[in-house]
Amino acid sequence: MENRKIRVAITHGDTNGIGYELIFKTFADPVMLELCTPIIYGSPKVAAYHRNVLNNQANFTIINKAEDARDGRINLLTTFDEEVKVEIGNVSTDSSRAAATALKKAISDYGQGGFDVLVTVPVDAEGFQALGMEASSQTKYIEQLTGNKDSAMTILVNESVRVAILTPQIPVKEAIPAITKESIVSKTILFHESLKRDFRVSSPRIAILTLNPENSNGKEESDILVPAINELEEKGIQAFGPYPADSFFGNNMNDAFDGIIAMYHDQGTIPFKTLDNGNGITYTTGLPFVHTSTIHGAIIEQAGKGTVDESSFRHAVYQAIDICRNRANYEEPLRNPLKKLYHEKRDDSEKVRFAIPKQ
Repeated sequence: MENRKIRVAITHGDTNGIGYELIFKTFADPVMLELCTPIIYGSPKVAAYHRNVLNNQANFTIINKAEDARDGRINLLTTFDEEVKVEIGNVSTDSSRAAATALKKAISDYGQGGFDVLVTVPVDAEGFQALGMEASSQTKYIEQLTGNKDSAMTILVNESVRVAILTPQIPVKEAIPAITKESIVSKTILFHESLKRDFRVSSPRIAILTLNPENSNGKEESDILVPAINELEEKGIQAFGPYPADSFFGNNMNDAFDGIIAMYHDQGTIPFKTLDNGNGITYTTGLPFVHTSTIHGAIIEQAGKGTVDESSFRHAVYQAIDICRNRANYEEPLRNPLKKLYHEKRDDSEKVRFAIPKQ
């Protein structure tokens, strides 16, 4: 990597939400500015409004282009100039549209080399969906903007466990048809590569959870999951299972694996949050850049009260930086492989090509 600090793009989320509180609290620690150079995609006017409401003394430098960001400062890049009515704690179309505008600008800047990693604050799901866009969430919007539709995979990460969600955050009745042998194989391969490259696990062991409860006579396990695990084994990937989720986590079997694949959202998030100590984050693999976010939702009802815990957001920044460095260290030898120190002796003459082998 270049000898410069990692540039972390951060989108401000809902203008009525908790985004600026998370950002101000996290970067109040001067050590954070020694680790990275933050570029906040948002609005100086809205940021100043939140700062006054929170009685926070945060200072930021207003910039108009990502390349103008300076080390040692909180850089705030103006993503829109129009006036936005701020109603802290309320879901509104204007607040959600401002979140989408900031995200769109950040993705555009990434294509021009403006930053290294992206950290997003949570947005209110209902407000985002009310915009009437094709994408129903920030992650889906990022996929759409980057041309990586349906290629991303959410991984829940903390200090002791990594849980990947096979199907996106959709109703269970829609998730079941999406659970196929092909999707399990492709997403497990994606997870395996991420564990090696992003988390530097040299030989990942992956556990795959069942769809149905134990002894439920569900056919998905025998018809889909087991054949998928067998195919993964043939491809040289250490995938094990399928394991019933309740006994798997109840018996602490998660300690024996580097990663776990849950079939649907709640199957993975509930045990993860139960085991989490407040530092968990979400990481999206399958994108052209590193993207992390908080483990919690928008909790917009807490906006403006100064009571939001910034731990998950701070660790989302930490994890994005770590993954960026891990990728660089992993990919460097691949870009400059060692040359052969010997030459094979080969005879490609016609005589050799058509010679009759000795009996």
